[in-house]
Amino acid sequence: MRPGERPEIARLPLFAEMREEERSRLFAASFLQVFPPELTLFEAGQQADFLHVLVDGCVELKASNNGRDTTLTIVEPVRSFILAAVVTDMPYLMTARTLSASRILLMPAELVRGLIHQDKALMMAVIRELANGYREFVRTLADLKLRQSTERIGNYLLLQSRRRGGAENFQLPGEKKMLASLLGMTPENLSRGFGALVAEGVEVHGSQVTIRDRERLEAFSRPDAFYDPVENRDVNACKVGASISLGKPGRPIPG
Repeated sequence: MRPGERPEIARLPLFAEMREEERSRLFAASFLQVFPPELTLFEAGQQADFLHVLVDGCVELKASNNGRDTTLTIVEPVRSFILAAVVTDMPYLMTARTLSASRILLMPAELVRGLIHQDKALMMAVIRELANGYREFVRTLADLKLRQSTERIGNYLLLQSRRRGGAENFQLPGEKKMLASLLGMTPENLSRGFGALVAEGVEVHGSQVTIRDRERLEAFSRPDAFYDPVENRDVNACKVGASISLGKPGRPIPG
């Protein structure tokens, strides 16, 4: 890791309150690496050798069984993944794949586990991150069980807009097939959902989304202040070919 990059990463919630001595040890053993798009970082079932911190880019986490794949989440910067496997010293439950050129900080899992025992501030930060990851899992499960498919699409688009500071025009991360899997539907249902949302003030052309009537979309999708996170952060790094630069802290990833 280059010296100029350390202050930005040191401010992440996971590391911000660590003792400087332990943080320096961790950073000295870690390294930033740039990965090209469509590269598998690790497979489900592999032992967790590193804690990954996505500094820039976009990563898909997915699961497979009996020839079927499903997208579980899309990681946007700046977030750690997959912390639970590192803490428990158990195999990954998900496969990670870059969706765009991504810069990822790799931290040795064994060292992270050792420092958790030595540094109380790091231990508390890990507990908070795992707890927040669990709460995010509950939100996702509630979204799948309590909303119709078109409502899920509408709320997903509203969330993407909020993450970009309320932008009315933005690009979807990844291909539509992956988005359909993420939202728990078939590509055909996703296409029909986009068609239905035209009447609710949304236009989708390829991966480009335009929200023409936010109030109408919100009235249809009915976002819930309790279950739906409120985020305002600039996210542009999921585009293929995006420039590599440090972003702002985001929510943790369960698993």
